Amino acid sequence: MNQLLALRAFVRVVDTGSFSRASDQLGLPRSTVSKLIIDLEKHLGIKLMHRTTRVLTPTSAGLEYCQQARRLVAELDEVDSAIRGQVLKPGGHLRVDAPASFANCLLIPALVDFHREYPDITVALGISDRAVNIVGEGVDCVIRAGKLNDMAMIGRKVADLEYLTCAAPSYLARRGLPVSPEDLAHNHLKAGYFSAGSGKAQPLIFEQGGKRIEVGDCAYSSNDGNGLKEMLLAGLGVGQHFTSIVQYYVDTGQLVSVLPDWSRPATPLHILYPPNRHQSARLKVFVEWVIHTFGVRE
Repeated sequence: MNQLLALRAFVRVVDTGSFSRASDQLGLPRSTVSKLIIDLEKHLGIKLMHRTTRVLTPTSAGLEYCQQARRLVAELDEVDSAIRGQVLKPGGHLRVDAPASFANCLLIPALVDFHREYPDITVALGISDRAVNIVGEGVDCVIRAGKLNDMAMIGRKVADLEYLTCAAPSYLARRGLPVSPEDLAHNHLKAGYFSAGSGKAQPLIFEQGGKRIEVGDCAYSSNDGNGLKEMLLAGLGVGQHFTSIVQYYVDTGQLVSVLPDWSRPATPLHILYPPNRHQSARLKVFVEWVIHTFGVRE
């Protein structure tokens, strides 16, 4: 038995809860992964997994063993990465997931610079505003805007995303320029965002001098940042989007800033990854590159 490979297979099975997903991520046949776990159980003389037709979970002994195995595998990967890093640049494949508007407008254009610096790293980019199961879907890291909800992941702050309230000139020509949040609420169409996970609509938020006003009842909404941007460009109402996404369209006259004396609280942008992957050389350089490229300069 290749005990190191068996340890890697066991940790991946526990993390994904599936022999099939573990085999896909390891690039091994499912039968090989299953046999590695069986051989490991025979070697230890204990049962590591509860197996049923529908559920695959570690035993209490298996869970304790997994924690130690995960630490050993991470330490070995760290040693390997340190040695490789002395003689060559990081290489290999990364699976990354990012929100639609950030991915299309900011990340993808910048990846040319990343490739120039790290030509041996390949990137598969998932583009979605939905919450991703990082471990279950074999994702190395995700970039997400908003509060951190998954405390099991390591989260690195990238930046605070400022908002801009705006509308298309065609809309303003039809409906006029709102003069206050109250005017916007009662006399204008709104375009907004709703959560891909919960379906809950987010209000437009306006703050000024300690006063806060929330404006809901959007006539048009999208669960995708690109969709919201296109709605605004099409003249479907007044909305709020990240300044970094819409500033180009304001500068070129395709959108117009509205109610500039009112602001919306910034949203933090984070990059998250599982704790057992933080020693991967390719992931480490990608995380640092994202923070350097998109982070706020002091």
